[in-house]
Amino acid sequence: MEKSCTLLVHFDKGTPAMANEIKEALEGNDIDNKIEAMKKAIMLLLDGETIPQLFITIIRYVLPSDDHTIQKLLLLYLEIIDKTDSRGKVLPEMILICQNLRNNLQHPNEYIRGVTLRFLCRLNETEIIEPLIPSILTNLEHRHPFVRRNAVLAVMSVYKLPQGEQLLDSAPEIIEKFLTSEQDNSSKRNAFLMLFNCAQERAINYLFTNIDRMTDWGEQLQMVVLELVKKVCRANKAEKGKYIKIIISLLNSPSTAVIYECAGTLVSLSSAPTAIRAAANTYCQLLLSQSDNNVKLIVLDRLNELKTSHREIMVELVMDVLRALSSPNLDIRRKTIDIALELITPRNIDEVVMLLKKEVVKTQSGEHEKNGEYRQMLVQAIHTCAIKFPEVASTVVHLLMDFLSDTNVASAMDVVVFVREIIETNPKLRVSIITRLLDTFYQIRAARVCSCALWIIGEYCLSLSEVESGISTIKNCLGDLPFYTVSEEGEAQESSKSSQVSSTTISSRRPVILADGTYATQSAALETAIAPPTLVQGSLSSIGNLRSLLLSGDFFLGAVVACTLTKLVLRLEEVQPSKVEVNRTFTQVLLIMVSMLQLGESSFLPHPIDNDSRDRIVLCIRLLSNTGDEVRKIWLQSCRQSFVKMLAEKQRHETEEIKARAQISYAQPDDLIDFYHLKSRKGMSQLELEDEVQDDLKRATGEFTKEGDDANKLNRILQLTGFSDPVYAEAYVTVHHYDIVLDVTVINRTKETLQNLCLELATMGDLKLVERPQNYTLAPESSRQIKANIKVSSTETGVIFGNIVYETSSNVQERTVIVLNDIHIDIMDYISPASCTDVAFRAMWAEFEWENKVAVNTVIQDEKEFLNHIMKSTNMKCLTPISALEGECGFLAANLYAKSVFGEDALVNVSIEKQADNKLSGYIRIRSKTQGIALSLGDKITLKQKGGS
Repeated sequence: MEKSCTLLVHFDKGTPAMANEIKEALEGNDIDNKIEAMKKAIMLLLDGETIPQLFITIIRYVLPSDDHTIQKLLLLYLEIIDKTDSRGKVLPEMILICQNLRNNLQHPNEYIRGVTLRFLCRLNETEIIEPLIPSILTNLEHRHPFVRRNAVLAVMSVYKLPQGEQLLDSAPEIIEKFLTSEQDNSSKRNAFLMLFNCAQERAINYLFTNIDRMTDWGEQLQMVVLELVKKVCRANKAEKGKYIKIIISLLNSPSTAVIYECAGTLVSLSSAPTAIRAAANTYCQLLLSQSDNNVKLIVLDRLNELKTSHREIMVELVMDVLRALSSPNLDIRRKTIDIALELITPRNIDEVVMLLKKEVVKTQSGEHEKNGEYRQMLVQAIHTCAIKFPEVASTVVHLLMDFLSDTNVASAMDVVVFVREIIETNPKLRVSIITRLLDTFYQIRAARVCSCALWIIGEYCLSLSEVESGISTIKNCLGDLPFYTVSEEGEAQESSKSSQVSSTTISSRRPVILADGTYATQSAALETAIAPPTLVQGSLSSIGNLRSLLLSGDFFLGAVVACTLTKLVLRLEEVQPSKVEVNRTFTQVLLIMVSMLQLGESSFLPHPIDNDSRDRIVLCIRLLSNTGDEVRKIWLQSCRQSFVKMLAEKQRHETEEIKARAQISYAQPDDLIDFYHLKSRKGMSQLELEDEVQDDLKRATGEFTKEGDDANKLNRILQLTGFSDPVYAEAYVTVHHYDIVLDVTVINRTKETLQNLCLELATMGDLKLVERPQNYTLAPESSRQIKANIKVSSTETGVIFGNIVYETSSNVQERTVIVLNDIHIDIMDYISPASCTDVAFRAMWAEFEWENKVAVNTVIQDEKEFLNHIMKSTNMKCLTPISALEGECGFLAANLYAKSVFGEDALVNVSIEKQADNKLSGYIRIRSKTQGIALSLGDKITLKQKGGS
């Protein structure tokens, strides 16, 4: 039977030592050889060898040595060897070491005394320890703190032995006396820990006697005090108030570890506003004072938890939280902004937006390489603020429009989308936004941003001057017509070989992910800011941005230009009284469109115009040639109405989400009205009164009683052995974020006593057993609870398997093994629904390398029912809006998203089609950065997709 191990030492198993070699080295006089021999002997013992013949040699030749290393190794050796026989009696030869231990405890060197006292902490044999107790107590008065602190631990371990109270009944009294006179912080900490574990009342008395000096105690002692406070408050809730005052006084400690623990303890014990405010202030101080990014992230997590349960207090501290934006780390900045955005109110919105504006201006310096990404985050944050509080839009929109020409395309896209939404929701800002946009349009160098800006120009240029200015701006950016001449075309053909490399780079064809998750072919590299094509004469400054993009082969943008010009000309007809001017503009616009078609169909560019863009431009030409009232209405009104509808749908969706989050089921509908005067104060401080009121409120609203817990427990109980097995076992599995706790109930169903009963567990996947459960003796028909902790390191389906091993009293020699059922750890415990933007989803989809493709195989016949079933089975959120899934077309494509507790992203695309026989076919594609989550989710979907299971 394996024994528990108290030490781990590295050992090269390639060269095992022989017992005879070790014996010879130990009998010699060379110190170095003796040290090596002792190490080898310890290694062999740790490997399961017994080598009993070495014991007498070590007693004769090693025991008398004065070398400190040899003495330390001797204690390790004595710790490992068996000190009892098969009946549990101490071996007679162990008496030989008692005298040596007593000598060590009286040794003039403090190191020898200290390590010997530490060794005694790991001894369980009463017969060996009993004669040494007077020497242990003498060491409590030794001059050196190293000896005293280990002597206290030795006293505690003796007192905790089964017969410890008979061996050393006055231990708490001795330690309490020691504590009052001790000056060394480590020794005081150990003494207080001993009282905390063995005589809690004495520890509490000492704490309240010395409460005024508590802030001067060392960090280690203050941490033990906090542990005591937590333990006492959980056991006796009535006295919580006076202990909370102790925690608040410890918040002035110079140690950051102590004040962090204080804040956590306050939040866990009290809901009083004063206590929560003190904890939140402490977290904000730590956020600014700590340089370690990991610490900042942990503190932000704590603030995030406070925001959920105590939002009204966190609102007051939003500006303190935002000071964390001074950190250059993007993860910290992202978390800070996320917390702050949920704390904005009409009172603090102006301050928050002003700070965000300052941060945006700072990103222009270009000192930091990730400024573009940070600017994108800030733009999105300002966008959110402006949607919630439209009155602040006027203060930020013009500043952000400076970034439309940003080289970071994602950031510029966020700005233009923000401008598009603000111009619709804030009609007062329309004129100033259009004027500014027309002034800065020529600076925009990214195709996607140009497309969106052109749509804004086409929809919101309403007056005569705006329409004329819009047409003029587009003409200037397109440059002189035609886009190429016949001679240039000939030159282009001649130089096509030399320019093959550059043109391929500019207009490479590659698949892109559309909003519904499907693939399409995209011509031209749209994601990067453009440079002028090499085929065009002249410098960059002389070429308009639209012309450069068209000459690089971007005909989708050409189609957008055609549509925008069409809208502007149709509106010009309405606002321009002069027919001559209208007709002149008509012909100029038609010439531009025809020129674009000619460019697309020439051999001037490596790739011709795509059919979709060509059809769109031709449609615009036909429309301008023959306009009707119905068509005019579609182009000038319906587009805007669709956009307004989209914004309304988005707003409604966000409102529903907020309502869903806010719905907390209370035990009663009425709010508790608390009358402070009717409270029995009895000398209670304001904090104690607040705490009691909050506890009453929690009881009244049912917050202390969590419904459904019992039903949940039953669902998580797994049967490990059969009812006919001699030992019945079942496990209750609790899954925390980073570890799994198995609470195994073992029942002896026989009429015999089971000895050395051990639960042996092993794991598969990214699971790791923290410690091996110890052995137990089970009386007939009795039961025992055995706990096992398992650490989890990634989101992957893991398996725990094992046996129960025991010996019966009738046959000690024979071990019985019962194999347990496997416990499968479900990936669903680690992933939770999350949201992300379409752009972010597509970026991750393109970036992630692990894909798992699962064919649809189900008895469900309705597409939406199947989608809901997959969402429920995988614990994921559908990013595709409900409006996009409405209607019956026999086809459905949706994107699902979830995030694991380890920060991993899980992306799923469901593409299904209804066949003629009403069966569903298609594929579910899963993508993630790690293989584990992709495979595990795929297995889960394969298992669950049939329906009804």
